[in-house]
Amino acid sequence: MVGKLAFASLASFILLAPALVTAQTATFRIEETTIEDIQGAIMRGELTSTRVVQLYLDRIKAYNGTCVNQPDGVLGTITPIKHAHQLNALMTLNLRPASRERLGFDPRKARSMTDLADVDPAMPDALEVAAKQDAYFASTGNLIGPLHGVVFAIKDQYDTFDMRTTAGMDAAYANDRPPRDATFVKRLRDAGAIILAKANLGEMGTPNSRSSFGGPFCNPYDTERSPGTSSGGSGSSVAANLVTCSIGEETGGSIHHPAKNNSLVGLAPTQELVSRVGMIGAALNTRVGPLCRTVKDVARVLEVIAGYDPQDELTAFNIGRLPSEPYRSFANERTLNGMRIGVIREHMDKKLFTESHVETIEIVERGINDLRGLGATIVDPGPGGALLQNCIDKYAPLYRNRAFIEQFASLFPLDANGKPLTDRIAQLVDMFFDPSLVPPGSTIRNINSGGNPGLTKYMLARYLRERGDTNIKSIRDLIDKSKFYRDIRPEAGFVDRKAELEELNSLLTLDMTRLLQDRFAYQEIVLQCMAQDNLDALVSPPGNIPAYILGAPIEPMTGGTTTGAGSIWGLIGQHGFPTLSVPAGFTTHVFDRVRDAAAPGGMRLVGPVPAKLPVGIMFFGRPFSEPTLLRIASAYEAATKHRIPPPDFGPVPEQ
Repeated sequence: MVGKLAFASLASFILLAPALVTAQTATFRIEETTIEDIQGAIMRGELTSTRVVQLYLDRIKAYNGTCVNQPDGVLGTITPIKHAHQLNALMTLNLRPASRERLGFDPRKARSMTDLADVDPAMPDALEVAAKQDAYFASTGNLIGPLHGVVFAIKDQYDTFDMRTTAGMDAAYANDRPPRDATFVKRLRDAGAIILAKANLGEMGTPNSRSSFGGPFCNPYDTERSPGTSSGGSGSSVAANLVTCSIGEETGGSIHHPAKNNSLVGLAPTQELVSRVGMIGAALNTRVGPLCRTVKDVARVLEVIAGYDPQDELTAFNIGRLPSEPYRSFANERTLNGMRIGVIREHMDKKLFTESHVETIEIVERGINDLRGLGATIVDPGPGGALLQNCIDKYAPLYRNRAFIEQFASLFPLDANGKPLTDRIAQLVDMFFDPSLVPPGSTIRNINSGGNPGLTKYMLARYLRERGDTNIKSIRDLIDKSKFYRDIRPEAGFVDRKAELEELNSLLTLDMTRLLQDRFAYQEIVLQCMAQDNLDALVSPPGNIPAYILGAPIEPMTGGTTTGAGSIWGLIGQHGFPTLSVPAGFTTHVFDRVRDAAAPGGMRLVGPVPAKLPVGIMFFGRPFSEPTLLRIASAYEAATKHRIPPPDFGPVPEQ
């Protein structure tokens, strides 16, 4: 938080401001700037926090408008627009009414819909926070903290005490502002971060590229396409240089999907590393992580948000497991000598997937060759191979015994009374010593309990009670007192959110047994295989399918996967492993899905369609191995430099 000295010095800063503005370098470009760039310019007297915020606001004004056709309004049917030059990435702006009106922003971007006056002095807006930082720097010559002058967008799934927080729902809260910040948001503010906006999202953190309040959001590399479902607004706002960095949330891939679709660096850290307190819909596999344009910026943000929070019991696991050096110190590698990296060919088998996967796989194969050229030893089972299958066959029957027996019920028959007809323990022992007895079917792509809706209901109900709103006290209230978009096309990702909440609210039992067993089994399998091959990390695409067209059919399940046919590869991260995505290049063409009643499943592929869309490469590590992942990613980034800003979102004139 801004210190007392900053408040005392504000008046003197106002007198000094004209001289400081004169001293600022007129040619400072906010596009593609890094944390180090911003703070270096501030330290040299060439830039102020206020000007940083204004430069981003100029870009938001130019590029954050509606990006789809929506003739029936935000809740109706939408169609995409080619070269819309707009993104709708940011849902809410941290500006008081007078500043918002002066700058010409839509009233729907207001900080609150329930406090229209918005005059509380304890809730400074982004421009006021920036001015206080500038006063502090003018009087002390020091930065206020490690994120001084760094501008953030926060996914609307996380609480911000000064801005409305509804997870994208058009919900009638008595007070649309929560009573306090999420833990990591407070840590960002205490470090000097300027929270400029709430990012649009797939409503309630679900895999949609729209929300009922914020509307659809688009990809800056092709505005007809998705920027990456749930955390897509967080991703596209960084890609188009509307903010310095953002915070996303990862359950099944909601950080890595926007990272790959927006040519960004995205980190979904070890589950227990960053607190989930103040998150709508927190669960056992939800992770808080940064999206930035460089590996080092991701590391700088992680330094601030990582650590123990007594209100989030899972973070007790990180005590004694944080590195002794700052995370940024691991983001300076130029070689990978001594590193051993395993290739998850299970995510890259062209024979298992359609032609829509092929170019991404080939781009990532080139990235793997780059890692080899940097000195890493690559452990690759080769095309058609499987890096982790031997450990699945040996250990899944034991550690997933109940799920395994249910999956292969014909091998473990029951009599009419439900009593086993065979000695199951003896069968499992035989399989341990002879994995060839294990029937095919279980792969690293599909070992999953299928989630736990009871836990989802529990966590949402707990959040609403902790928030303490006088109008929305329960999930029943949330359903009855919200508006929902009417464009319901499940095959296009636009699901019936009201029906989903009704189904969630109907659940009566919480049972985490299967969820916890699968988590332990998955970790045992992956860690054992990594240990057997002496691997430091794993590598694969974040997903094989480039950004898809908004409203078009989504790639169906293929290759035995439970994670959207390779749109994102999220299962390893879901089970507790940190994952870090880095830009790997761009496609030359894609294959899109179109509706065709005569085709199997009512859809077919068309293409190749010329398209230059981002592709990512993803590194997986052991729990709490973020330093290793930062070393690998920074060396790869420095050697390849694949990040290219979206050409339709170039510099804008200052307002």
